[in-house]
Amino acid sequence: MRYTHMGASIGLALGVLGLQIPAAAAAEDSDVSIEPWNASPGSTVTVSTSVCDSDADYGKGWSEAAGEFHLFQGDEEGVLTGQFQIPEGTEPGSDTVTLKCPPLTKVTGTYQVTGHAPNGSVNAGFGPAEDTGVGRALGGALLAMAAAGGVLWMCRRPNGNRT
Repeated sequence: MRYTHMGASIGLALGVLGLQIPAAAAAEDSDVSIEPWNASPGSTVTVSTSVCDSDADYGKGWSEAAGEFHLFQGDEEGVLTGQFQIPEGTEPGSDTVTLKCPPLTKVTGTYQVTGHAPNGSVNAGFGPAEDTGVGRALGGALLAMAAAGGVLWMCRRPNGNRT
């Protein structure tokens, strides 16, 4: 019975991975490159495309989360690149980016807006999250008492045997 559950778990994991492959393949074949694909509010997102005419040196972009931004010729010939910043307070979810360039080219892409990255210390419920000298002193005292207890235990054993 244990092997049935393990087989079902492996099958489920392989199924989930199988569903991810078409999405990854579609993202690679897209005409829009968005970096990072997972971005948190406050971070800068870079968008680029090579779908515009090779002589185009300007385009416009629109992000549902951040609004309008501009595309300019980048380091790579035939690629227009632009950047925008995700506003603070943007809710997690997907954001659609629309790019337009002359003569009548329009492409879209999506990326994920994640929650905020952790910032600062974490209060785990064992006192203040800030690093205080009192906490270090108590920790050091506990370690010293444990070491002294170990030494006393070893010394009190007959003949110092460790068996």
